[in-house]
Amino acid sequence: MQVYTKASQLASFWGQEIGFVPTMGALHPGHASLIAQARAQNQIVVVSIFVNPTQFAPNEDYQAYPRTLQADIALCESLGVDVLFTPEPAQIYPFGVLERITLQPPASLLGFEADMRPKHFDGVLQVVLKLFNLVRPKRAYFGQKDAQQLLIIQRMVADLFLDIEIMPCPIVRDDDGLALSSRNVYLNSEERATARKIPQALMYIQKAIQEGERDSAQLIALGLEVLQGLKVHYLSVCDRQLAPLAQIQPNQTLILCAVQVGAVRLLDNLWV
Repeated sequence: MQVYTKASQLASFWGQEIGFVPTMGALHPGHASLIAQARAQNQIVVVSIFVNPTQFAPNEDYQAYPRTLQADIALCESLGVDVLFTPEPAQIYPFGVLERITLQPPASLLGFEADMRPKHFDGVLQVVLKLFNLVRPKRAYFGQKDAQQLLIIQRMVADLFLDIEIMPCPIVRDDDGLALSSRNVYLNSEERATARKIPQALMYIQKAIQEGERDSAQLIALGLEVLQGLKVHYLSVCDRQLAPLAQIQPNQTLILCAVQVGAVRLLDNLWV
């Protein structure tokens, strides 16, 4: 495995069938599942680790975000990654973060995380487009846990005519059902136990749908009952364009959830 820190080093792989997994590091089995899928479908696998400053607000955890580079290198090597790209900010923002070209998602795909974290997706689009241009992948792999991010990146690829196939990958859960996230390390044992209510709420919603319930308000009420006592930022039923749905539409529906446990905001969802 090659570990590159300079953008110019990636050019030696251009023109090959590249599967790309962009990450911010602190890799866990959810990331490993993305890498494994990329390894199975491509000649070359490139993983990036870059904690992107432009998607963090001033009051967020940019400086404290978990950084575990040596463990990440070992995991990538064990999974057969060909290239690990670990740039410094100056490689990604050569003119500085204040002098960068900016992108914005369409208004129809905002709300939810964009309401909670203004400008967050501007930074996500910006860094993902830069990484796409540097890596030049045939396929790029993103987890469905960050559903809104996935939809916005899919829109960017379509709107800018990028010749890249976006590969959505299923949510990976821990033994207690909690969706894997690098921020789970912030939870203490008591908070971790409380956070289990999030997948439990979605499980009850899913069971109700399987039993024939289609009314969104009823399903949301069922989920909120399980989440009682927690700070629910949103629990919403919408379509794959993030428009609200009064009734479940099979294979067209997203149930989005963001819940604060202690100081940690946790995201989860169902693709119905």
